[in-house]
Amino acid sequence: MTINCKGQLIDLSTPKVMGILNITPDSFYDGGKHKNETDILNHVETMLNQGATFIDVGAYSSRPNAAFVSETEELQRITPIIDLILKSFPDTLISVDTFRSAVAKQAIESGAAMINDISAGLLDKNMLPTVADLHVPYIMMHMRGTPQTMQQFTKYDNLTKDILFYFSERIAAARALGIIDIIVDPGFGFSKTLEQNYELMQHLELFQMLDKPMLIGISRKSMIYKYLDTTPQEALNGSSVLNTIALQKGAGILRVHDVKEAIECVKLVEHLKSY
Repeated sequence: MTINCKGQLIDLSTPKVMGILNITPDSFYDGGKHKNETDILNHVETMLNQGATFIDVGAYSSRPNAAFVSETEELQRITPIIDLILKSFPDTLISVDTFRSAVAKQAIESGAAMINDISAGLLDKNMLPTVADLHVPYIMMHMRGTPQTMQQFTKYDNLTKDILFYFSERIAAARALGIIDIIVDPGFGFSKTLEQNYELMQHLELFQMLDKPMLIGISRKSMIYKYLDTTPQEALNGSSVLNTIALQKGAGILRVHDVKEAIECVKLVEHLKSY
């Protein structure tokens, strides 16, 4: 499976790694860590050198009960960062983590390569038409409600079936508008209890029936550190374990805080396939 990023075909049959750059002060793991241009550029350079294919920039924390950020503030945070990264590392493929069409449009016009939308277009009716007009890859995630309310919506008839149905409907809506490169993200930690996250992981291979590349974002999340009774800072080992399982079940992109370790997971799982 390939996706077209700014004219460059990225082959996801060998899984790729997306490094996370949070520029939010309240992100659950690295909030407020990257305060100035030097820190940001050093972090991006490290992730690129370690093998990240994409850098995912987010200016609106989507953790449970995250503070609301206005569209104006989100734009003011994100546009200068895209400019900064591309000035120093012009070939960087930037993914922008936003559910707002105006932010998506401005980000792509500033040089970003793809849109990563936690709401699959359900929080902004203009998102799918905007992405279609921009002709960029689109990551659609499963979530119910908003980041502020999502943990109130964890009741499912059948978790895996319900999420698969959600994606079949959202993929159809995106395709109808002409969006070509669609990536699905099952949304670990979003509108799901701790146990539901593990149920989802256990059945993850079923999402291959959607015939779309699959992005997995479980890096240092509460499904790991709460279950192990530890902290996000101590959840790297657990992240690597679950990233490995996700790769074995068909993940095409790992969205992570720790690029070097994720690349090692990809290399080892791919090497196993050669036997």
